[in-house]
Amino acid sequence: MAKHKEHKEDVAGINLSDAKYYLNRELSWLEFNRRVLQEAIDPRTPLLERVKFAAIFSSNLDEFFMVRVASLQRQVESQVATLTPDGRTAQQQLDEISQRLHPMVTQLQELFETEIRPQLAAQGVHLLKYAELNQTQRDYLKQYFQKRVFYLLTPLAVDPAHPFPVMSNLSLNLAVVLKDPETGETGFARIKVPDTLPRLVPLPEEVYPKSDRPVVWAGVCLEEIVADNSAALFPGMIIEEQHLFRITRDADLSVQEEEADDLVEAIAQELGKRRFGGSVVRFQFPPTMSEFVKQTLIKGMKVDSNDMYMTQGWLGMRDFMSLMALPLPHLKDRPWTPVVPQRLRHLSTEQILGKTTTENIFYVIRQGDLLVHHPYQSFAASVETFITQAAHDPDVQAIKMTLYRTSSDSPIIKALIAAAQNGKQVVALVEIKARFDEESNINWAKALEEAGVHVVYGVMGLKTHTKVLLVIRSEGDDFRRYCHIGTGNYNAKTAKIYTDLGLLTCREELGADLIDLFNYLTGFSKQKSFRKLLVAPVTLRDRMEALIRRETDHAKNGKSGRIIAKMNALIDPGIIKTLYEASQAGVQIDLIVRGMCCLRPGVPEVSENIRLISIVGRYLEHSRIFHFHNNGEEEVYIGSADWMERNLDRRVEAVTPVEDPTCAKELKEILDILLADNRQAWELKSDGTYVQRQPTEDNPEKSAQIILMEREGNF
Repeated sequence: MAKHKEHKEDVAGINLSDAKYYLNRELSWLEFNRRVLQEAIDPRTPLLERVKFAAIFSSNLDEFFMVRVASLQRQVESQVATLTPDGRTAQQQLDEISQRLHPMVTQLQELFETEIRPQLAAQGVHLLKYAELNQTQRDYLKQYFQKRVFYLLTPLAVDPAHPFPVMSNLSLNLAVVLKDPETGETGFARIKVPDTLPRLVPLPEEVYPKSDRPVVWAGVCLEEIVADNSAALFPGMIIEEQHLFRITRDADLSVQEEEADDLVEAIAQELGKRRFGGSVVRFQFPPTMSEFVKQTLIKGMKVDSNDMYMTQGWLGMRDFMSLMALPLPHLKDRPWTPVVPQRLRHLSTEQILGKTTTENIFYVIRQGDLLVHHPYQSFAASVETFITQAAHDPDVQAIKMTLYRTSSDSPIIKALIAAAQNGKQVVALVEIKARFDEESNINWAKALEEAGVHVVYGVMGLKTHTKVLLVIRSEGDDFRRYCHIGTGNYNAKTAKIYTDLGLLTCREELGADLIDLFNYLTGFSKQKSFRKLLVAPVTLRDRMEALIRRETDHAKNGKSGRIIAKMNALIDPGIIKTLYEASQAGVQIDLIVRGMCCLRPGVPEVSENIRLISIVGRYLEHSRIFHFHNNGEEEVYIGSADWMERNLDRRVEAVTPVEDPTCAKELKEILDILLADNRQAWELKSDGTYVQRQPTEDNPEKSAQIILMEREGNF
């Protein structure tokens, strides 16, 4: 496994490994989620999109606690003394996370209650609280409770005969304090709000609230219906208190692959532990909760003080994403339909299904490499067409691909099954360790195996994160290899909301490299080198650092040194140190990093030649592009890897050079458009704060994502 090399000397006597030159990973992630929150705050964002970003902010936090906070807590419990590159202990990180996060959560609650909810009501969307309902509305909801909810509820008492209940991850619960009117004794019970019913319960039109304008939708949250009718669960008892609370558990799986006889079975067993078995890492409760109830829950769930989040307002706001389905286009972003790439527009259904042998997608690829950019360009018309035609083309002999995440009812899965049924050799590497998609991927793997697809699970100890597809086609007396190498998952749904790139090519060396890569993934190959591909954990780290150092050497020799790189996260200390050295030599570096970043730009004598922005907009910036000027002989790469230790050392990744001049030029233009953004772009300062760019009279508003849509068609 490749490791970054230590540098024997630092420029000008500056120790580039000093903790003061690095930002903290976890706190940097919180700053990313603050930028997501800002999209909900920003009045320029359409109203329902503001609701969407509030839901994304909340959903992001759920995963952050389930994985990152949980990991830090395990480190504290295990008394791990290792410091992060920025010099913090696990406990210091937990303390600072708590300090930074509480104000952000409060800000979101105040925003939703004072701005977003009233503005929704003004547009005919009424998310009501029970105190706002009239008797007719309450009567309707009581009937709803009796018909749909009552039978799904199981009150669980806590007393010497009833142990403290085990509560599922991300569950909403009611803590109820009861009094026996005959004995005067008090009791405690918990009610789980059913997660099998919609969280937002609509009211029928006949009981809509009175409004000055037409009502589009009105409803309440399910937990309020349960709370208002909970007396039905405790006949003969008096309810003295009831409080809603929510818990988040450690949900990171731990599987010892070397000890697992059956990896699929081992992961399936761990999935049950994710829901119930992990320790509680966040306890959300209202300020009205009594000390008795709070202490009962803290003791029963073994909650630490840092894990307590008093929340004045709505819990589990991720569920509010469902409001995006309302038919209110004027409250959403302008609709966008991905465009079919120009070179593929002539393909007919017959050609896609392989019923002709000339003007098909293989013919198009033979004419020259094709770069596709989602969601601006259609995933269905490019990637899905490629694999669908391969599945039905009689000349295609074999299909090999990696699957990290895919969508339900996936056209990709259907094509692989069809290919196997058509007698082709089909190999699918399904990564069943893809976090939070393990169960789905296990199900896909079983379906593929039943259809005759050869399913493998990758290399022991490594996640297979690479996005590659190889088609082997008989042409004349020989075989030709057609490839798709991408930055994003083979997922039709996320292809509409994530920005990603893919290269369709039949270049001989890339095809040969993919053959070697699949042999590495499916067999016992110990491949140590590749012709063109940069593959982690074999060659990617060393080659990336060499490309950066080449720019450093150019700058030291009086030539121009220039790097532009776009990725999701920049964390790896070895890469950061190499970038610092390049900056010290005079290399001009522009970085576009959507999420976590541990590099400090603009530090005198260290990183003053490095500029860094993050773009947060309607699409999730997911593509990875690496551009090196190379003294005028430019090289550009795309692929699946971020500059993180896990991507460089603990995952199988593939990054490809883009050598076609037209495609390379297109990538450079994309980078230039992103760097010029002054609507969704945030500049990282050396102190770790982000400042959002603002348009001016001399520099009118430029949204990179809108510009990229306009380039493809009328938007």
